[in-house]
Amino acid sequence: MKINIRQIGIFIVILSACIVIWLAATAATYQSLSQEASPSSSTMSAPTPNTPTPTSVVTPTPGPDRSAFAVTPGNVPGNFTMSDEKIVYLTFDDGPSSKTQAVLDVLDRYGIKATFFVTGLSPDHASMIKTAYDKGHTIGLHTMSHNYAAVYASPEAYFADLDAIGQVVAEQIGYVPCFIRFPGGSSNTISANYTKGIMTTLTAEVNARGYQYYDWGGSVGDGAEKTVDELIAQGTGFGQTNNLILLMHDSETKQNTVDALPAIIGYYLSQGYTFRAIDRDSYVPHHKVLN
Repeated sequence: MKINIRQIGIFIVILSACIVIWLAATAATYQSLSQEASPSSSTMSAPTPNTPTPTSVVTPTPGPDRSAFAVTPGNVPGNFTMSDEKIVYLTFDDGPSSKTQAVLDVLDRYGIKATFFVTGLSPDHASMIKTAYDKGHTIGLHTMSHNYAAVYASPEAYFADLDAIGQVVAEQIGYVPCFIRFPGGSSNTISANYTKGIMTTLTAEVNARGYQYYDWGGSVGDGAEKTVDELIAQGTGFGQTNNLILLMHDSETKQNTVDALPAIIGYYLSQGYTFRAIDRDSYVPHHKVLN
């Protein structure tokens, strides 16, 4: 058979073109498949380190609403009947202080709540008011200055002092509480050195303004310098009292009070008592007014 050189050349050219087209198509297909298997950064962002996913975010459980504790004229706590329940209301005067956190740690250890009648004596520790409140403790007003001569100079002077500490507390917890404790208690006689009859006036006027004052049914005696053993002995001497409002102090010099607190709590727990913070339904102890 006679071979046509021209036809062979044409065939080779056509075959070469087909091979080139096939190779190009194969390469394009491979690139497409590779892109589908490995998405680019424009379609998949790298995870941000330490960013919590929605399922890992824990929403804090809100505590009980205690805004009802705000002072409201015409709405004064007034439970003067002692119940049959064995209840201890631990109350701490004169804080917040450098010892407040230690007191809170003891209370946390036993899972109990208390009441803090606070002052403005240690502004550097004012944030401890909110710390105590956020842990479920009740905040009451004691005095801004704890200066008897200034506080009891006149009814106007007393309420100026009370309003000042009320504002300090409101900045921390959002409202002015209705629970107060007079410096020296309602039965104090030192006030007579500055204004005769002022306690008679104040005990009526605070109620008229929506406050309730709380004296105490027992004291650990830490107003004076005492050893830990002496504080325990006095603080555990009220085991026959229901609805016991127990007076203690929270201040720079009261480390012995902190050290005595576990034994005092343990004693009343062993006697079947429960511990509560003061609220609007709590028993209200009043002393006899002597000025």
